[in-house]
Amino acid sequence: MKVKAHIPNMFTFFNLALGILAIVSIINESYAVSALLILLAALMDRFDGQLARKLDVESELGKELDSLCDLISFGVAPAVLIWSFLLVDFGVIGIIIMILFAVAGAYRLARYNIMEFEGFYMGIPITMCGGIVALVTLYSLNYETNLYFIGIMMLFLSYSMISKRIKLKKR
Repeated sequence: MKVKAHIPNMFTFFNLALGILAIVSIINESYAVSALLILLAALMDRFDGQLARKLDVESELGKELDSLCDLISFGVAPAVLIWSFLLVDFGVIGIIIMILFAVAGAYRLARYNIMEFEGFYMGIPITMCGGIVALVTLYSLNYETNLYFIGIMMLFLSYSMISKRIKLKKR
């Protein structure tokens, strides 16, 4: 196998590393750093697929790796971030919202990996939802945020990832 075949996967693994570092930052209560790492992971996620197509090295392994890494960087890390920063005040309800977001993201990624494309994606991509959570966290660090709005937003984003009614045109 040629070296160029591994280049997109290196970006995918960098995405994963950034997601793990985002979780470590949450443990250290560095919420802004965590949110920025999630956004940087989104940038890496954007490049891995583009590189694979450009280098003509798309593979089933790369597709699976991408989904597994995306679950950490855009499902688990954002869910734990928003819970630790804001939803922790909701107690058990906050925990349930956090888990629902990650579960919806996992389901969306699994469905994405087995579906046949007909020119559109069903549901909002997990990368976009995780990025929204990171941006909302950055906003909330500087401005007062309504906790009920955050809870409802997280439930909406969870639903939007798995909804068959939301269709986005494939780029």
